Amino acid sequence: ASPARVQAVLNPITMRLKELESNLQQVDVFEKPKVHLEQYPTTPHIAAHMLNAMCETFEDIEGKAVADLGCGCGVLSIGAAMLGSGYTAGFEIDEDALAIAQQNSEAFELPIDFVHCDVVHDPWLTRRAFDTVVMNPPFGTKKNEGIDMTFIKRALQIATGAVYSLHKTSTREYIVSKVEEWGAQVEVVAQLRYDLPATYKFHKKKSVDIEVDFYRFDCSEMAGS
Repeated sequence: ASPARVQAVLNPITMRLKELESNLQQVDVFEKPKVHLEQYPTTPHIAAHMLNAMCETFEDIEGKAVADLGCGCGVLSIGAAMLGSGYTAGFEIDEDALAIAQQNSEAFELPIDFVHCDVVHDPWLTRRAFDTVVMNPPFGTKKNEGIDMTFIKRALQIATGAVYSLHKTSTREYIVSKVEEWGAQVEVVAQLRYDLPATYKFHKKKSVDIEVDFYRFDCSEMAGS
């Protein structure tokens, strides 16, 4: 690890928002993103604001066991570890992305467990072993319709405190209704503009702005269910 990267994690608890975003800008992302997995990197700007709110406003990171579902190259896992999580694990189906995530965590000298698994189908990923879950799941476009809700359901199964997630604003009414039906309390923490770069060959525009909701699902009352 470079001296700059090592220095970045020496004082995680007092890390300010700008410092966090600056550090996350050093995280390597997908070399060859896979369209069938809807692989879009979570930008350092959005990741830093998500994690800062989780840590400072809701106190859901420091000293907590944090899971990152569909972790990709690990930006949310790494940010959580930088902010002083007690334990962090990232779960991802794509081995190429996991290899990059592992390299990233080693470069920052952060103790993160990255696990190769299918978040949607692996039956063992149902035990309530985490205080907090954070994720930027597939939006459920292309041939993945409904996968966004499957990610939420799985996250609610393994968290004892709260789940944080990003979803298209256009799906808000459905998501709020469904998650409340499942027994969790829903809060839209912020509405963001997600700038999707022209990642794939079929993209005609250089980038597309998508309105996205940043959710907090309080599942503490579901912990015994």
